[in-house]
Amino acid sequence: MRLQTFALLISGLATASLALAGCANGGYSFAPGGGKAQPLTSAPGGAGGATIGAVALLAPLSGADAGLGGAMRNAAELALAAAGSPKLDVRDTGGVPAQAAKAAAQAISAGDSMILGPLTAGETGAVAAAARTAGVPVLAFTSDPKAAQPGVWALGLTPGAQVRRLVAAARAEGRTRFIALLPESGYGHLMAQALERACAEAGLATPGIYFHGTSMASMNALVRQVSDYANRRGPIEKQIREARAEGDRKTANELAKQPIPPPPFDAVLLADTGEQLAELSSLLPYYDVDAPAVRLLGPALWAQPSARAGAALKGAWYAAPDPAARAPFVAAYSAKYGTAPPPLADLAYDAASLARVVAHEGGPRGGALTASSGFFGADGLLVLQPDGRVRRGLAVFSLDGKIVAPAPTRVGEAGS
Repeated sequence: MRLQTFALLISGLATASLALAGCANGGYSFAPGGGKAQPLTSAPGGAGGATIGAVALLAPLSGADAGLGGAMRNAAELALAAAGSPKLDVRDTGGVPAQAAKAAAQAISAGDSMILGPLTAGETGAVAAAARTAGVPVLAFTSDPKAAQPGVWALGLTPGAQVRRLVAAARAEGRTRFIALLPESGYGHLMAQALERACAEAGLATPGIYFHGTSMASMNALVRQVSDYANRRGPIEKQIREARAEGDRKTANELAKQPIPPPPFDAVLLADTGEQLAELSSLLPYYDVDAPAVRLLGPALWAQPSARAGAALKGAWYAAPDPAARAPFVAAYSAKYGTAPPPLADLAYDAASLARVVAHEGGPRGGALTASSGFFGADGLLVLQPDGRVRRGLAVFSLDGKIVAPAPTRVGEAGS
């Protein structure tokens, strides 16, 4: 699955109706730093006027994603509508890396101080080198973590942001032994890397990482092996056989009803969707890999019922933005343009809002973008790291849409 498609789908969760559960977030926080995040949805332009002249928006105003590009332009214009905001220099990428590179070069030549966008990882890679050479920060809209580097931030909801939140929430309920059963795909490998990093950051043991093919036979063999089912079930099976051999059917039937010991892990990260998820998840309870002994964790794609249709995911969690944070942006966008913003327009709004904020704090080269307190945008808390990663304050949801661990609203926050 393309990461761009992934980002489009997960953003649809913002229309869901969610109930907030009053539970702690287990001390989940963003380190280093602390303090109150600067709001982006209501922050004023500032009294002294912008210290930068213009920022560029690179968006697909033509081609297959022209509709989305137009909405991104609307969102960026909304964010920069306040007096004293930097001017917006909108340039069409057509969704093509070569055209994106040309647009970036033109924006740099025009003296633009920041680049907002482009949309995809391929386009971001095409503009990164020239932007870094010119010292122009790039706030890209991709969710591919490979696009991130110093001076180039991936604002999309990356696997790393999701998995880090899930590990923190699972750890808060006492789970420390993680594994991953992932599809043999580019996305599966990104989720694997995210889990390894999250466990290392949390001081946990290195997780077991296992990849499966697309056939039911390969998934069955893998789940049976990883769950250590033969050794867990073997002693009970032996007792059942012995009871039957002695003609003691009552004892044999009672033994057959006994639960077997839990598997050698207590949290499993999955990344499949659709039919393949339904097949894989059906094997988990068959081999006694299920709640409450094991917590199933998955991608924000699971917010879409169609992504998990037919799956056996009892007690499963996923991490995603809390739609409540998006409400002010949706209201402002709808009031101005007469329609609700589509998915991913949030990213353009936040990127333009960041440009507005840093324009009054010494410009993008003055360190304001990587302020340790972070920012509170249309999808909640976000903190731009010097290496290009973006950490986000995500909520943890159960599959019925309820929040089981709320999103942090400030850096270093615990018990929110």
